Amino acid sequence: MRWTLKPKTDTTITNNLAKELNVDTIIASLLVQRGIETYDEAKRFFRPSLEDLHDPFLMKDMDKAVSRIGEAISDQENIMVYGDYDVDGTTSVALMSSYLETISSQVTTYIPDRYAEGYGVSYQGIDYASDNDISLIIALDCGIKAIEKVAYAKSKGIDFIICDHHRPGTTIPAAAAVLDPKREDCEYPYKELCGCGVGFKLIQAIAFGQGQSIEDLLLYLDLVATAIAADIVPITGENRALAYFGLTVINQNPRTGFKAMLSQVKKEVLTITDVVFTLAPRINAAGRMKHGLHAVNLLKEEDPEIAMQYASEIETYNSDRKDADKSITEEALEQIIQNTEEERFTTVVYDENWHKGVIGIVASRLIETYYRPTLVFTKSGDKLAASARSVKGFDVYNALDACSEHIEQFGGHKYAAGLTLREEQYEGFKQKFEQVVSTTIDKKLLTPEILIDGIMEFDQISPKFFRILKQFAPFGPGNMTPVFMTENVKDTGYAKCVGADEKHLKCKVQKNGLAIGAIGFNLGPKYNTITESQKFKVAYTIDENEWNGTVSLQLKLKDII
Repeated sequence: MRWTLKPKTDTTITNNLAKELNVDTIIASLLVQRGIETYDEAKRFFRPSLEDLHDPFLMKDMDKAVSRIGEAISDQENIMVYGDYDVDGTTSVALMSSYLETISSQVTTYIPDRYAEGYGVSYQGIDYASDNDISLIIALDCGIKAIEKVAYAKSKGIDFIICDHHRPGTTIPAAAAVLDPKREDCEYPYKELCGCGVGFKLIQAIAFGQGQSIEDLLLYLDLVATAIAADIVPITGENRALAYFGLTVINQNPRTGFKAMLSQVKKEVLTITDVVFTLAPRINAAGRMKHGLHAVNLLKEEDPEIAMQYASEIETYNSDRKDADKSITEEALEQIIQNTEEERFTTVVYDENWHKGVIGIVASRLIETYYRPTLVFTKSGDKLAASARSVKGFDVYNALDACSEHIEQFGGHKYAAGLTLREEQYEGFKQKFEQVVSTTIDKKLLTPEILIDGIMEFDQISPKFFRILKQFAPFGPGNMTPVFMTENVKDTGYAKCVGADEKHLKCKVQKNGLAIGAIGFNLGPKYNTITESQKFKVAYTIDENEWNGTVSLQLKLKDII
């Protein structure tokens, strides 16, 4: 691990803010690090408001999208809501279709089959629309590069409205409307919405014409918050407000499908992290192992008994996904071990029998072991399909773009992307990808980094401090859980390795007569570092530990040196 201490904040600004807010200078420093320097900015940060949401009509083509949907509803056209099979896509489809069904009876949903159709807008989906007299397709979380497919739909008398958040290519599809804050000609003030977030802006604009207020749309924000969490978009600005209110809905008035999925989860208040690790994998499992439409059906279901039945099926898919993920990761690691004769800056593995639905998870797992930009390939029809994952600080999308002569199609983000290529291109692509990464990556990025917000002493960790710290949530990219460092600490002598294979480290650390409990997941190998009365330094987040009805503060160790 590479420890990087964030630069000190401006002392004058930090002290003034601490005084204005009546908080510790450490809290003020954390705010300044996040670009918050005044009382009003801090108030907006700690108390997100629905008034913080931007006018949806600031988005390029929003007026065209609302007009075309209004025309479709008044002319009783059949509308198809189309979205991808991942969490962002399925929540988007559930959001858009359930809202449109309140104003039109002629709405259907479509999720492409991961295996038969692949990612994004498909010809098969357009043919289905044509066969069913559908004249308007609203595509969510995809479509920004579907130039030929939008033209094909047009030739069949079908219009497209695209709601996407991926990076556009050089040409924008000739659709009735293209909503994407990342369009160069779009002046929408917030660029980091997820696909479901763009979909929400569209229903917000439609609702305006229906005489509805933002409060009437609150019940949809649980879906938006789930997509924000799963798609790992920055939880800043507008996303922070959407996630904050969406989490409130999940915790206070969850939709029937969420209730069914959460019936086994023994947690009173869910955080963004809980959504990432409980709701998101289950929603994703449907598209990975069976079909994404199962997830949409569960998210829209209002009958508790039927919802429990759907949730039970999805639980099975998730269990199958875990098994596939575990066995493929083991096979991939074995493949890497067999090919370590030369130093490489990338990890690229392939097996034609690997399950396409879990290769993205496997790529993330491989990065945990070999911290390199990673691609996991499998056979998909007569082509090869891959999921790409990157290390912090390196843009894998740009690296793939530099290898485009070997690629059939690709799309995605800075840290996660997908691609397809012909089998005969695999070796050439693999060599080119290694060459591009090795010549463009800063070598220090190949060591995982812990960003430390500040140096703390144990006497500064109080219940009041933690109460304020909790209000920094929801945490995520752009507003990560604060990480602190304390130097010259010692173990109290009760350290032990716990858990399966004794992988984790449980201990109590002390300094200046103060001791505090700590847990370090996957830090079992650090046991020898802290024993024998030696001094060491710890990097950690602050957490609560509940044991036998007693709640106490503890350190969640990230690393020990």
